[in-house]
Amino acid sequence: MGTSTSLISEDYRKLQQQLHQNPDYGVASVHYAPLVAEVLDAVGANELLDYGAGKGRLGMTLKQHIQRPLTIHHYDPAIPEWSSPAKPCGFVACIDVLEHIEPDLLDNVLDDLARVTAGVGVFTVHTGPAVKLLPDGRNAHLIQKPPSWWLPKFMARFELVTFNRMPMGFWIAVERKPA
Repeated sequence: MGTSTSLISEDYRKLQQQLHQNPDYGVASVHYAPLVAEVLDAVGANELLDYGAGKGRLGMTLKQHIQRPLTIHHYDPAIPEWSSPAKPCGFVACIDVLEHIEPDLLDNVLDDLARVTAGVGVFTVHTGPAVKLLPDGRNAHLIQKPPSWWLPKFMARFELVTFNRMPMGFWIAVERKPA
């Protein structure tokens, strides 16, 4: 992978590649584009890293909500052309990704998310089961934990700007911790 700590196992990367062949998998980010656009506007960002980009639909949909030039970078270990380690960016969106991470690699992924979040991050977490199952029969949401479980993990790595409950989870806006 090019990083010293693993963010995804090879077996799970292959499973995710297989899932992404399904046109209906990895599309939740589209619903969050208005929220991400609102926060982008609020902070005046003109560059975004879509962390766990899937099919890149967040970026495509954001173009309909943002009237100014917006540079979009993609990172997703299951998408070969976007699998190189992400570079830090002033604005990072991680939408409907973290609940899909292998539990024993979550801390590595959160550490990497902290590394690449040079300014503001907007992250969503679904806290219940997914509709979709993995080809091996497991629920696609490998981590199904309440906000009280997630928040300390975020607080160890970021400054919390806002926390908002949603019917099936929550979204947060964070800032990079001061050095």
